[in-house]
Amino acid sequence: MSSQIDHLLNEDRRFAPSAAFAATAVGDADLYARADSDRERFWADQARELLHWHTPFTSVLDWTNPPFAEWFADGELNVAYNCLDRHVEAGNGDRIALLWEGEPGDERRVTYAELTDEVKRVANVLTGLGVGQGDRVAIYLPMIPEAIAAMLAVARVGAIHSVVFGGFSADSLRARIDDAGAKLVITADGGYRKGKVSALKPAVDAALADRNGSGPQETVEHVLVVRRGGNDVEWTEGRDLWWHDVVPAAAAEHEAQAFPAETPLFILYTSGTTGKPKGILHTSGGYLTQAGFTNKVVHDIHPETDVYWCTADIGWITGHTYVTYGPLANGATQVLYEGTPDTPHPGRWWEIVEKYGVTVLYTAPTAIRSFMKIGRTVPQSFDLSSLRLLGSVGEPINPEAWMWYREIIGSDRTPIVDTWWQTETGAIMISALPGVTETKPGSAQVPIPGIAVDVVDEAGEHVGNGNGGLLVITEPWPSMLRGIWGDPDRFVETYWDKFADRGFYFAGDGARLDEDGDVWLLGRVDDVMNVSGHRLSTAEIESALVAHEATAEAAVVGASDETTGQAVVAFVILKQSFLDAHPAEGLATTLRRWVSEQIGPIARPRDIYIVGELPKTRSGKIMRRLLRDVAEGREVGDTTTLADTMVMSTIQAKITT
Repeated sequence: MSSQIDHLLNEDRRFAPSAAFAATAVGDADLYARADSDRERFWADQARELLHWHTPFTSVLDWTNPPFAEWFADGELNVAYNCLDRHVEAGNGDRIALLWEGEPGDERRVTYAELTDEVKRVANVLTGLGVGQGDRVAIYLPMIPEAIAAMLAVARVGAIHSVVFGGFSADSLRARIDDAGAKLVITADGGYRKGKVSALKPAVDAALADRNGSGPQETVEHVLVVRRGGNDVEWTEGRDLWWHDVVPAAAAEHEAQAFPAETPLFILYTSGTTGKPKGILHTSGGYLTQAGFTNKVVHDIHPETDVYWCTADIGWITGHTYVTYGPLANGATQVLYEGTPDTPHPGRWWEIVEKYGVTVLYTAPTAIRSFMKIGRTVPQSFDLSSLRLLGSVGEPINPEAWMWYREIIGSDRTPIVDTWWQTETGAIMISALPGVTETKPGSAQVPIPGIAVDVVDEAGEHVGNGNGGLLVITEPWPSMLRGIWGDPDRFVETYWDKFADRGFYFAGDGARLDEDGDVWLLGRVDDVMNVSGHRLSTAEIESALVAHEATAEAAVVGASDETTGQAVVAFVILKQSFLDAHPAEGLATTLRRWVSEQIGPIARPRDIYIVGELPKTRSGKIMRRLLRDVAEGREVGDTTTLADTMVMSTIQAKITT
């Protein structure tokens, strides 16, 4: 079985950068040599080259109290100034910062000068409301330009933002507001989602109200509301303020104050947590350095010519680092889209790529597999020739989806950067460099320059090429989390205790090293099943299923089994093009046999359910815990974070019939 898994994960297809791409690429092989020679000096060089420091730093890394790091601690900067003012002062105020597309088709083109003006005015509003350095501001907004402006304005005044994804319920919102002790909430009446207005302000009202006798939320003093959906909302006089009333009326001048590099920038609560929310804390100088560097070299950003599009929502870390901070620090032009990929038609994304001439596209494997399910005819009906680089983020991408992405979206010429990182790491940690690396479908490949990772066994020993184990980060990095908000003990216990004697950060992911030493991510360790004593990765089995010509997408979970301990249960979406030509009858049996042939009999799913959709969050992540509930016959857990809350009912009905 081991050799068959190795064959599945270690692709023999290779794609070297074209000479033309390599000739103009931002990143080069010398970056690795510089980083290997002196890692701290390398990051100091990046910080000085990429950012403006009001007070230059002399200290690079302070690791005297691990795992609590400080980067560039005696330097001072302003994050918003780095993302806005300096570009205007350099004569690039007329450059487009945001090409915003609303789901109904309305659009706005926001220049760097216009965004700077808006952020200055919002900063003055915040100051007038008593928000200053160290205060927390909750942001609960759709994907509109005001969301970017709100984040930057909070950063400008030295406050800390906590962006809460617009799909979270009132209870989830309140838990995050309570944990952060937010002083202000910035929200909207609603935003467009799947052709309808999705209300947001009512959830804020419910979050702040007296709930279950626990009393009203006490720390929030004001709610600043953007008018977007036009839906009716309740209004609390003295607390609630309309953005369009107070922001345009605010003073236009605001000087960006310099703050120490270790000033907290944001708290971001990890999705899928149970119990008390886990607020990941990031600070300013190190985070912005690695955000800017990785966006520049991994996404190969040429600010003068590129139109960049990261499809992530700002409620997730990808939206923080590769929508707000990285691209704007680099002075890039980017697309910001409010709605879903299939509204009002399944080619909406490709229509946007064609309309704006998108050159760099960064999205999730789940989205790619969803497009595979629809079929190639939809994207091929649009002109995608402007695309020159594709990226993948959020979870391991199986080789077949990687190849489809390259061949259908990238016209079999576009490099792909498959990136691994986490909310906790703050920025990309493992990825090909598009002008340097010979890429392999399905592999994240190598740590970026200046990053040190390893794959180790349970004792922390290097597993060697050709073997699997636990992915760890062995040296501190600039954009690393600085803690869990209000809970330093939990920070140490969660991320550092497992390999405390080695000083390794344990990522929680499994990985394999191929014969070349390249990294293949296997997903979360808790997504590893133990079947009759054999440890099987859900990613391995999902890759095998998607490699079959009938399968568009698959999700695998482990379910309790009296005989084997755990059994493999798969949920599979079929390609419409396959169904048009073949009967669905008997396909579950065929796929079970296929997995056995590809990996080995031990990996054969006990059950395969053919479904029309999988439960996904609005960021595109599959909620496997809900599928595990179904597979084990339990009551399905909380579905409020799903993009479509009816999906689980449909799946349950399908299985019971």
